[in-house]
Amino acid sequence: MSITTTHLRSALELAAAGIPALPLRAGKAPFGNCHTCAKNACGGRPNMKTPGPCTCPGVCHAWAAATTDPHVLNSPHWEAAWRQAAAVAYHPGGAGLTVVDLDNAAAIAWARATLPATRTVATTRGEHWIYRGTMQSVNAVRPGVDIKSLMAYARWLGTGNGSMTPLPDTVRTLALTQPPTARRAPQAVSAPLRGQGGVCPHRTPTFLDRGIAMAEQRITKASSAVHATVYRTFLAVLSTHGRCGCLTDTHVARLFTAAQAKGETVRHCTDAWTNALTTLGL
Repeated sequence: MSITTTHLRSALELAAAGIPALPLRAGKAPFGNCHTCAKNACGGRPNMKTPGPCTCPGVCHAWAAATTDPHVLNSPHWEAAWRQAAAVAYHPGGAGLTVVDLDNAAAIAWARATLPATRTVATTRGEHWIYRGTMQSVNAVRPGVDIKSLMAYARWLGTGNGSMTPLPDTVRTLALTQPPTARRAPQAVSAPLRGQGGVCPHRTPTFLDRGIAMAEQRITKASSAVHATVYRTFLAVLSTHGRCGCLTDTHVARLFTAAQAKGETVRHCTDAWTNALTTLGL
């Protein structure tokens, strides 16, 4: 069986499972647009749900070319691409999925300490963590971590291991770059955060301590957009630990201290913390 046939077969299997697929050329990149679609002169294909103005039958517009139509995948217009294909990709958002792309060992360690377990797929340098649900795609949400969902593609590397779980707020908040406007008075740092009476998901106190330490490290290492980084970090901590009553004054003070060491004022810290609480409904 040739490589081309293998890639096409994988794409057809994905399509049959409702996962939009497309070929990738060498370097894990999509094929370039045809002459008619060059520089999006045709208007492009805006999304996978609504037909776009482009009627090009070729493999154009990167992620937007992904399809579940076996006739398109097997069409003469795609034949040359499959002959040159080096890999198969899919559009996670079109399949109702989000991929957290972890590019190195440090990123994987962060995910294991911060994110709920889900299906994982080994990659060349790290892992893909796949969740049910869609969101905005964004790169470099933290060192070695990209989010691929709507309007993005991910390389198909197999079904992976583990059960797929719903997309958590912890991942959604990584895409936020600016805190929302506060809707209530700031909470003083001296006031302990009481949870919502939920069931504590932490296996041991070490899980919480590690999460706080990694949050401090993320703030400390911020070289730009410090205010946004502080807010996103607070949001991530509260998404994971804010509902079960485990966070105390001491934990909050550690985060505020790290933020103030980067130049944030106490007012900025309390505003960011309150905005995060409000966003999560805590």
